[in-house]
Amino acid sequence: MHGNSPKTLRQDLLAIRKQLATSASYQAICQAILSELNRFLVHSDSQLRSIALYCPIQAELDLRPTALAWASQATGRTLALPFARPDKHLDFYVWQKEDLLIPSQYGVPEPDPNNPRRPQVSPDCILIPVVGWSESSDLGPNGLKKHYWRLGYGGGYFDRTLAHLRKAKPDLLCIGVGFDWQKLDDIQWQAQTHDEPLDAMLTESGLLR
Repeated sequence: MHGNSPKTLRQDLLAIRKQLATSASYQAICQAILSELNRFLVHSDSQLRSIALYCPIQAELDLRPTALAWASQATGRTLALPFARPDKHLDFYVWQKEDLLIPSQYGVPEPDPNNPRRPQVSPDCILIPVVGWSESSDLGPNGLKKHYWRLGYGGGYFDRTLAHLRKAKPDLLCIGVGFDWQKLDDIQWQAQTHDEPLDAMLTESGLLR
């Protein structure tokens, strides 16, 4: 299905996702993921006050209605969107539904970092879209520990950002969002030393930890 290079692999996965977005089963699969997201948010109510998400591109799953519903159910809950800096790191700014977003150089809608009404925040949880993903495990002091890895668009923005944020906020929760079929084996792709692990992976099968 895939060529040998990460670039070809990304192209293949993105083409499949675009095609599946027009299939009869797509909406049901998306709804299953959104239901799992809602379940996670309800169960994590006391731990999470701020969540960073994303504006979907290239047939990514749209989490915004579910996240907005969560934010509206209690005071003090904050949503944020990423802004890509020239040094290829991400900053997160408060986002509300009616906000005007500015397309980045890659066509991704971003918040205005100069808007004084939307300050920068350090989120408790980041929901991160994946192009592909993989799973590994190792034996730690508390038993078998699973790790989840993200294949993204190749810019390294999230890896740099997570490495930086985790130094100041070790309990930051980073969750990949994608589909079961995007899971890759070691022959197809292996995470590199600079790749930051995900704490969990959200698919139609549930929240995998």
